[in-house]
Amino acid sequence: MAYVSGGNELLDAWKILRRLGVKTGSRVADFGCGGAGHFIIPAAQLAGAETTVFAVDILKSALSTVSTKAMAEGIYNIKTVWSNIEIVGATNIKAGSLDFVLLVNNLFQSKEYENILKEAWRLLRHGGRLLVVDWSDQPTPFGPAMVDRVKEEEVQALVEKLNLKLIDHFQAGTYHYGQIYEKS
Repeated sequence: MAYVSGGNELLDAWKILRRLGVKTGSRVADFGCGGAGHFIIPAAQLAGAETTVFAVDILKSALSTVSTKAMAEGIYNIKTVWSNIEIVGATNIKAGSLDFVLLVNNLFQSKEYENILKEAWRLLRHGGRLLVVDWSDQPTPFGPAMVDRVKEEEVQALVEKLNLKLIDHFQAGTYHYGQIYEKS
């Protein structure tokens, strides 16, 4: 299923998750998963029923909606985590336990994205990967205000301070950039 708005495909979650390397047994957290579950539901399916994946959001209503949608689709391996991803350690997920952390369309909503990236780093195992997908800095017919968008170069500079290496950079959709980093 693709993330859609107004009938236009914005992000193909399946394609992006496969590019990232999510497969059976992958331990994944989706930071700021939102109620639609556009990335966490496909991630749960790719990881397989025997592997727990984490849907993390600050809105209890979003977590409830994801749970309901997942159950309706017969997906039972999603654990919801009510947390503020802007606070390092607040997710209460074991450090170094994840293969993948997803940051999709949420950095622009915060001024604390350095802390969000630090929390992602904390949770990744060595060799784990961080996916960042956010709005490009080109004008778009919709989306967040230009002043709120986080430039690719800014993300890269912050992430490299955490010793995460850029291993892939791609156009994630018509209006989004994608970056994949690996923890060494």
